[in-house]
Amino acid sequence: MELKNIKAKSKSNFVNMGPIRLRQPLPSFQINDVDPFILLHHYGPYDISPESNPFDLGPHPHRGFEPITFLIQGEQLHRDSLGNHSVVKGGDVQWTTAGKGIVHAEGPTKSFVKNGGKLEGIQLWLNLPSSHKMMEPAYQHVSGERMPVLTSDDGKVISKIVAGSYNNLVGEIATQTEIQMLWSYAEQGGKELLMLPKSHNVLVYLIKGVLIVNDTEPMNEDGIRMLTFDTIGDAISIVANDESEFIVLSGEPLKEKVATYGPFVMNTQEELQQAMMDYQQGKMGYIDE
Repeated sequence: MELKNIKAKSKSNFVNMGPIRLRQPLPSFQINDVDPFILLHHYGPYDISPESNPFDLGPHPHRGFEPITFLIQGEQLHRDSLGNHSVVKGGDVQWTTAGKGIVHAEGPTKSFVKNGGKLEGIQLWLNLPSSHKMMEPAYQHVSGERMPVLTSDDGKVISKIVAGSYNNLVGEIATQTEIQMLWSYAEQGGKELLMLPKSHNVLVYLIKGVLIVNDTEPMNEDGIRMLTFDTIGDAISIVANDESEFIVLSGEPLKEKVATYGPFVMNTQEELQQAMMDYQQGKMGYIDE
């Protein structure tokens, strides 16, 4: 066992996206990319009510990657051009494989807006290799109750296996690349040693609480909230100094050129131009209202 080297740190500063204010640790000035992970947004918690509903995203396209949502609290409705209508609740994960193109819309359900409450989540963009960028699109939704659970030796850290396999536990999400995703909750004093593939790039993002990583690196809500690790070593140690929630993302790097424009992630500028043309011509479909 060898602890992975910490490569970079980020404070998860706020950015503005139209009327929405959210945290963006990836990409940031400190961390540009963690191949194959391209973007991570931490949105909310927003107070949702009939008078305030900032996170209602109308129909928009994607191609070439997998947009993923970890819904921390609240309730969202997903609709897409494949005909899916899915209510995602706190603790659930929704996983869209955009492939050659999909149009989707998401926002708080009408009942959640009417009754009010807090909405908070993580949106992650996972790149697809060039061989999969034009695959058929797909959508998966897994409730928190259906995810396999890993418990630390001290019983104080609970980790849901969102995707990939860990310690003979296999997540329900069908994945296109070699990845592992854990969504963890720790009591104060909880300790966990996570064994991760030596060849993977790894990041840890703190949702709330206080952690000490690899015995030396503090993470807290007012300071460092994301750590990335290089491919040296095969383990990360976690100690919770307070009740904490965090995600651990591990993936085999694709080592391919990345070209991005708005909602598209391809390998070349020509492919981006084709994506825009295909969307404008309706080739990515429409949402049935």
